[in-house]
Amino acid sequence: MYTERKRWLFLGLPWTFTKYTITDDVLTIDTGFFKTYENDCYMYKITDVEHSSSLMEKMFGLGTIKCITGDKTHPILMIEHIKKSKEIKNFILEESEKARIRRRTVNMQDIGGADLAELEDVDELE
Repeated sequence: MYTERKRWLFLGLPWTFTKYTITDDVLTIDTGFFKTYENDCYMYKITDVEHSSSLMEKMFGLGTIKCITGDKTHPILMIEHIKKSKEIKNFILEESEKARIRRRTVNMQDIGGADLAELEDVDELE
């Protein structure tokens, strides 16, 4: 489990009101001060994870993680300017795969296979 705060790029100070909580089942993003928002995404819905680190982030030991999800309300979740970003990215990758296996969800991908109509034409020729 990880709990991190979004940080300023200036000196990497945690003076923001965004908190990220990552467990083996759920990724939660809490934002706001006067009006707070809580956004949850189940780990099994995360399909891809991308890590980036700008020059300023590198100078202060920070990074940003972009999670591509199957969530309808937030298809892209950004975990911005956090410490231990590579470690957290690897944790998300591993736990999302474990969560898919636990839930027995199958991710089908179209990798440019033959069209169904083309297959029917081949069957007619034989």
